[in-house]
This record gives sequence, C-alpha cells and structure tokens, in this order.
Amino acid sequence: MKQTTINALRILSAEAIQKANSGHPGLPLGSAPIAYTLWQNFLKFNNRDPKWEDRDRFILSAGHGSMLNYALLYLYGFGLTKDDLKNFRQLGSKTPGHPEYGHTVGIETTTGPLGQGIANAVGMAVAEAHLAARYNRPGFAVVDHYTYALVGDGCLEEGISYEACSFAGTHELGKLIVFYDDNDITIEGSTDITFKEDVAARFKAQNWQVITVDLVKNPDNTLMLAGAIRKAQKEKRKPSLIICKTKIGYGTPLEGSQKCHGSPLGEENLQKTKEHFGWTCAPFEVPEEVIKHTAAAGKRGAKREREWKVMLAEYAKAYPALYAEYRAAMDSEMPDFTRMEELFAFEKPMATRKTSAQVLQKIAAKLPSLMGGSADLAPSNLSDMKDADGITYGDFAPGHYEGRNIHFGIREHAMAAIANGMQLHGGVRAYCATFFIFSDYCKHAMRLSALMNIPVIYILTHDSIGVGEDGPTHEPVEQLIALRSIPNMKVFRPADGKETAAAWISALSGTSPTALVLTRQDLPQYKGSGLAALKGGYVLEDCSGKPDLLLIASGSEVELCMKAKERLETEGIAARVVSMPCMEEFEKQSPAYQESVLPAEVKARVCVEAGSPYSWYKYAGDKGEIVGMTTFGASAPAKLLFEKFGFTVDNVIEKAKLSLNK
Repeated sequence: MKQTTINALRILSAEAIQKANSGHPGLPLGSAPIAYTLWQNFLKFNNRDPKWEDRDRFILSAGHGSMLNYALLYLYGFGLTKDDLKNFRQLGSKTPGHPEYGHTVGIETTTGPLGQGIANAVGMAVAEAHLAARYNRPGFAVVDHYTYALVGDGCLEEGISYEACSFAGTHELGKLIVFYDDNDITIEGSTDITFKEDVAARFKAQNWQVITVDLVKNPDNTLMLAGAIRKAQKEKRKPSLIICKTKIGYGTPLEGSQKCHGSPLGEENLQKTKEHFGWTCAPFEVPEEVIKHTAAAGKRGAKREREWKVMLAEYAKAYPALYAEYRAAMDSEMPDFTRMEELFAFEKPMATRKTSAQVLQKIAAKLPSLMGGSADLAPSNLSDMKDADGITYGDFAPGHYEGRNIHFGIREHAMAAIANGMQLHGGVRAYCATFFIFSDYCKHAMRLSALMNIPVIYILTHDSIGVGEDGPTHEPVEQLIALRSIPNMKVFRPADGKETAAAWISALSGTSPTALVLTRQDLPQYKGSGLAALKGGYVLEDCSGKPDLLLIASGSEVELCMKAKERLETEGIAARVVSMPCMEEFEKQSPAYQESVLPAEVKARVCVEAGSPYSWYKYAGDKGEIVGMTTFGASAPAKLLFEKFGFTVDNVIEKAKLSLNK
C-alpha cells in the first residue's frame, strides 16, 4: 500500500492542478515519497486535534507545491474533501494557490514567498527549544517535538535562507530537520545558469549535519529516506539537511523539464502519467485501502496525545507552579496592563526608544512568555530584557535555551521571519528590533505577519531625520507610509512615554502585528497623554470653544504643534492639538468619535510628520497644509536637519496661517 499511497499523492496533485488549469505539478510528483515517508512513519500529529501543542510541525517552504500539502491533509484526515481538491485555486476554497495559515486546517504557516518558510521553521525550532528548557523536568517531557521543512532550490537561492540557516547552526537547533528537494530546475530552466554552489558544503560550514539521499535512480526508496530521518533525529547538537536528489515531474512526459514546474501537465500528459503509474481510479478517487493505510498514522498520533495528556496531568501535580505558567503561555493569557500605573510613570524628557525600554522591562517581569531580541542593535534600540527583581532572563544560546533574549545577528530579514515562526509555534510572545530604516529588510516577513494575523511586535528605533549625522542612508523617509499601507499592520509612532506604554499595551492586546516606531532624540512628557492613545488619535490639548485650527502630528513633531499652539493663541487663533500615534487604530473608531477629534467643519489644518506626506492628505483635507519630507535627508546634527527641512515652530505657524487664509 506504500507505493499506491505515494502515487495517490502524485495523481491527486496533478489532477487538481489540471482542473484548475493553474499550479505547480513538478514538486509534488518528485517529492511525494519524501512527504509520504515523513507523514506515514515519523510525523507526530493527531488529525482529530490539529492544534495539539506537542505535535511535530511540518512546513512546506516551497509553497508553490501546495497541492502536495493539500493531498497530504486530505489523505491523512485533516478535514479536506474531494470537493476542496477540485476547487484548488478557486475563489473561497480551502485550497488556495499557496498554503495560508488560519485558512486551511493543518497548515502551520503561510508560504510561497521563497525562503520565508525555512526561516519560520527556524523560529518554531527556537520556540520548541526554549519551552522545553523552561518547562521540561526529569520524567516529564512536556515539550518534545520536531520541526520539519521541505524546501526547494528557490528557497536556498534566496538570501534569507543563508541568514536563517546560519542562525540555526550557530544555535545548534538539533530538532530542526530540513528536506531539500534537489531537482536542479527553476522557472527559467536548469539551476546551473544561476546556482552552482556546493549546498552540502555551505550547510556543513554553517554547523549542520548533511545527509544525502539519491532518489534519481530509485525515486520511491522510502527505506533510504527513513534511514536518513532516523539519522537526523539522533543528531542533537546540529540541525539536519537531508538532500534528496529528485526528478521534477517524475513519471510524466515532462520529467526533468522546467515545463512542469509552474504549468499544468495537460490532459494528454496527465493521462500518460496515470498510465506510467498504473493508475486506473476515476478522477479524484483513491483506493479505500489507501485511506485505511494513512489512518494508521493518525491513530498512532492520537495514542501519543492521550499518553502526553496523562503525563501532563502528572506534571501538573508534581510542578503546579510550572504547569500554571506553561498553561498561561500556551493559552496566550495576558495581564491587564492598563491597570499597571507604573507603566505610565515618566517625569523628564526622554527618547521614546528609552521610554520603550522602561516599559519593556516592566512588562517582561509580568509576562514570562515574552521573548525576542535585536539584529545586533540591542545597545542602540534598547530592546533587551534586563535582569531585575530576582528574575534572570538570560540569553537564548546552546546550553541556555531558557534565555529570553535573542541575539539575531545582522540578519534583519531572517529575524522577522524567525519571529513569525516563534509566534506561530505558540507559547512565546515574539518581538524583534532594528533601526526603522532597516524595516525595508524586514518588510516581506512583516507583510506575512499581517497576512497571517499574528501579533509579532517590531521595535523600530531611530525613526526620522533625527538620526542626524549617519545621514540619508540611515534616515527613514518613506518607511512610515510603506508600513501603513500593509493591511492589518498597526503602526504606532508615540509622542512621549505614556503613548509608548499605550502602544505596547495595544501590541500585546490584539492579534495584529504592531510596529513601534521610536525616536533617538529626547521628547517632552505631556499631561494629556495616556491610554487615550489606544484609540490611535485623540485631543492632546484643546482650546476654549470651537477651534479655528487643527494641528495634527505624530511622534516627535507633536512638540512642534504644542509650541505652535501657544504662540498662535497669543495672536487670538484658537488651535487644537491632535496626537495621531496610530492611524490604523484611529480608523477603527466610530464616526462619532473621529468627528469629535477632527470636526469636519474645521477646515484649517496642519499635519506635521518627519516622513513622507502621503499618509496625511486624508486628514489635511482640501484646505490643510502638510509639513513633511519630500526628499531624502542629509548628514548633520539633528537640530540643524529639522531646521533645514522645515520642522520648526515658525514653519508650522506659517503653514497654519496659509491654511486659515484659504
């Protein structure tokens, strides 16, 4: 029944792709034996409880081969139906073109952008190692599972794979096992035109165990694959790469050609493929014996989960405090931080990167699941959790996986994707940090955080031309509008310490990812700020009666508005200052609330932000003015740069009068 099941994976995939007239049949046809061997004999799962905490994780990093994943979920009882397979890539189906987390039961992460999945897998292995170190005790392996990923040539050509795999090898993540579908073909043809490196040597240099399985001569050699997996599982101090030499589109007339990479086989070739495998079932049908065969794997997993639950009950009795902490972490329980007055205690002017650091320390003491770090910039973005009050956070490192601070190294792209994997695994609340300008390096992983609706926190400091002497290469101009344009991403740019605390609370209370965009330079503390910032925009300081003018800003530029308001009032102009730390949250408020903050009848407005003006046209209206950046910055002390580019009280007042006179 082994061979029939492998062929079922192949034919179901090819049929669904043909029916959709869209998809990538090459990988499923070549990699089906890899997937079968893993799922049938090794992968720990319970299809009746797909979210079992101690399940193994399987990530199809080469997400274009999604039909292989869907065929697996169908045959192994995760609830997909024949109709779901028939509706591959159709509107509203459970089988979209690339795997989507939260959309299809059994999909562990959204993949398709090559390299993201393998980095997510590294993050899941980080979370597993950390939780095992924190909670396991002799005789109680509460956390004990593997992370498996299937990657292709494209994943390993992407730079993010270098970053993530170097990190994994350095941190000796021995429970990470990656299968490399080495078929030497990409869309444009043979990989020889672009990719001739010795992959095995690369991974060995990165402290990985490398195992090679030749599936070209014997494409369905499951015994050799099983031996490779067992060898990988025995290696505890290195992650393992199993290089599987395969033929893309195996068994089809297009075998070995790029023509079967990203296009359906065609009806004639599909029929010839079925003949090659001796497949006589009707379309989308498989022999009943196949379903019985695959059901054994689910039953094995269900038995293991029952045994795990018995052990967990004993663990709860033996270590009640640890169990309570473990349960809170896995259930994502959160203290009510809005009641922590100490989060809002700021007296002197301070950069928001520093106020963020203070808030972070207080939250870390109350939230044991908080875990994260920086891309080699922790001393600058102040993102490490400091030991305090008898609590030792430590660094996540080989032999010390209980540590909560992570040194990601200079690997911003992988850092963000690893954080996604940590968050997806469960049991940790992930954050990561870098300079705001380098959010460009993180952006695709940040986009996937938003697409998956997972609450990763991004600490992004040095937020404007206030960076100063480092110059335009390090001064963000267009990054705010770039992040604000991502659906489901919250972008907070707080104006003081209390707004920073509110931003952290928002980040920890929702399911969306949050970018905390923070200053290098000191900012004043305001009496009127605080939890109102949770609404995204609010009246920071009002005037008597109806305002003549609205001064609207975020972050450091709120100070300019506050000072401009004082001077305008000496001239008889009534101005309201609106702080807008998070446009996304403001847009969620009721129309009545938005009108109360920004009355439509007040047409005179000035919006001020040291970044691209494109975020602000909606709020400026037809008579408003915007003080923003329309060029790159320059290298000079921050004070001189703000003056050069018009971020002065005088300029805000001048713009206010222009608006009033329109």
